[in-house]
Amino acid sequence: MVIPTVTICFLLLFLPLLPLTKPSSSSSSSSATWPSSSLNLTEELEVGVPRLAYMLTATKGEGAQLKRVLQAVYHPRNYYLLHLDLEASDAERLELAKYVKSETVLAAFGNVLVVGKPDLVTYKGPTMIASTLHGIALLLKRAPHWDWLINLSASDYPLLSQDDILHIFSFLPRDLNFIEHTSNIGWKEHQRARPIIIDPGLYHSKKSGVYWAKEKRSVPSSFKLFTGSAWVVLTKSFLEFCVWGWDNLPRTLLMYYTNFLSSPEGYFHTVICNHKDYQNTTINHDLRYIRWDNPPKQHPVFLKLEHFDDMVHSGAPFARKFTKDDPVLNKIDKELLRRSDGHFTPGGWCIGNPLLGKDPCAVYGNPIVVKPTLQSKKLEKLIVKLLDSENFRPKQCK
Repeated sequence: MVIPTVTICFLLLFLPLLPLTKPSSSSSSSSATWPSSSLNLTEELEVGVPRLAYMLTATKGEGAQLKRVLQAVYHPRNYYLLHLDLEASDAERLELAKYVKSETVLAAFGNVLVVGKPDLVTYKGPTMIASTLHGIALLLKRAPHWDWLINLSASDYPLLSQDDILHIFSFLPRDLNFIEHTSNIGWKEHQRARPIIIDPGLYHSKKSGVYWAKEKRSVPSSFKLFTGSAWVVLTKSFLEFCVWGWDNLPRTLLMYYTNFLSSPEGYFHTVICNHKDYQNTTINHDLRYIRWDNPPKQHPVFLKLEHFDDMVHSGAPFARKFTKDDPVLNKIDKELLRRSDGHFTPGGWCIGNPLLGKDPCAVYGNPIVVKPTLQSKKLEKLIVKLLDSENFRPKQCK
């Protein structure tokens, strides 16, 4: 594996400020859904290749899109939790579960789980945060070891192979959290922080709009509000803090955000920036390529072929949003991921012959083998920029 020289220089600069913490080695219980790989934990830590946990979410009619995203981001070292929300039909959920069970590679590595008892998700209310925390709790309970959580929807897509991502993440301290955030909430104070909403999704089984209370509330004084992107790359350590909550802050903020509009854009941001153990671990970026409507810059535009070059040059490992089967996805598969339709993105673990349209990952080897491509240099360049002295500390929890 070729070590990115520039990245190491920056890490040597920042390691005294951000000590490298060993990933926790919680062993799997007898009821664990995912068995450990044939490599033991000591070997994994010596090699230094991290494990990622993906939470992939979708709603009614998006089962096929979610399957495609899974194929594009799959790697046997990682864990994958698939959630089709309550609005999706049982038939869609069953079809997805059948695919996971019948696909030879997925069955062999046993690292993909479909949530059987789905949550109702209303995107303006707190049910999305509740569903995310539910998924995190499942991953903490069932997956024996992982380093970062990445949440993706069915309308997201990777721009880099997992080998490229794992390669670059191998050189990062395991306590860095990628979360776009700001305390300058601006118009959101009057449109989101002060209004009080009630989300019927918390107690009904069918999706409906939120209710608005007539009264307004003041901005809190015991903690500072932060807002940002709902799409994150967060460490296992921080998420354990959010779920187990040995400090009362995560629970207090969860209750506050129950009546907050678009709570996924504020909950994790406010927790992480109001706790001294985590506020210095933040990198102010969500590692996504997103183009916003202009004005008012509230909703991402659907990405097309015309955006392809900008996506590639951004260095971001993921992009959103895409419509189902848009031609730009085929271009990403062909030119960036080297993935054929219906196959997994190839990596060092794939040792089959791709001739005659065969899936090279149908024959697999050691999942610890990572073979990055030149595309990884773009992510390296982005990380180096984010760790630059002008971007890193000055943009933490400000």
